[in-house]
Amino acid sequence: MPARLRARDRLQGWLARWGYRRMRYTVAPGLYAVGAPHPDSPVLVSANYKLSFDSLRVRLSGIDAWLLVVDTKGINVWCSAGKGTFSAGEIALRLTMSGLSKIVRQRRLILPQLSAPGVAAHEVTRLTKFQVIYGPVRAADIPEFLRRGIIADPAMRKVAFGFKDRLVLTPIELVHTWKVALPILAVLWVQHLLSGKSANWDIGTAFLPYVGAILAGAVVVPALLPWIPGRSFAFKGWLFGFVAALIYTRVLRFGPIGTASQLAILPAIVSILSLFFTGSSTFTSLSGVKKEMRIAVPVLSILILAGIVISFVS
Repeated sequence: MPARLRARDRLQGWLARWGYRRMRYTVAPGLYAVGAPHPDSPVLVSANYKLSFDSLRVRLSGIDAWLLVVDTKGINVWCSAGKGTFSAGEIALRLTMSGLSKIVRQRRLILPQLSAPGVAAHEVTRLTKFQVIYGPVRAADIPEFLRRGIIADPAMRKVAFGFKDRLVLTPIELVHTWKVALPILAVLWVQHLLSGKSANWDIGTAFLPYVGAILAGAVVVPALLPWIPGRSFAFKGWLFGFVAALIYTRVLRFGPIGTASQLAILPAIVSILSLFFTGSSTFTSLSGVKKEMRIAVPVLSILILAGIVISFVS
């Protein structure tokens, strides 16, 4: 299997980032050879989500290695570990089906560090007689990790999730914004009809500030996440949205009622979309997300409803 990506791989990966055939962007589970591996070559384990698979094989350019791909249902390593599809049982199954124990002499499996929440290492050893070694967080560190004798330094264990990492995840967040955009357009259309006007381009003009709120919640807030005050994603989104909406209403000189409506609705939209990003972030935990949603969703729903009522009354 070549380590270099083809133009088609890059295009399909880009499309997957935007949600196109996202859950079908997979490779078949099984054993793959990178370069010309021999019985003592390292064995690395990965998910069958093709972006994860491609990221790993590209970093193995010039290295002879075995790549054992487990069936994670097309989900990346970190998420599949949390969902239970990247597990000791699945690793043992794929190892047995591939006949790996008859192909290699050494008895070590190198797993991604982010798979650790879903994999009981001692269970893998019990089932397969292979020792589990957790590799670095990032595939880019694999070559150095192997050169060091499969030893990770502290920097390789750190989950950075920097600006570029967050920005890479925003396309799929944008794709999901139709769930917010369509109800907004429906409300604007009803409001337009009740005002006695026929459907025209005014609806599009009225929709523009909501487009700004959607872009802020799906792209800007995730990108600027560490620099916006607060710990809660919902609060960060609301704060950014409130400041932006306040500037917007002041610049366009909205009246008191119009200002109240915009300050109720726009920050709440930004907040909701910021809350969606918790599923893509390494900054959160499942229990923390559930707690935040229990508090934020009712409050934001009330704010949006109040803003709509004010808007209709005005």
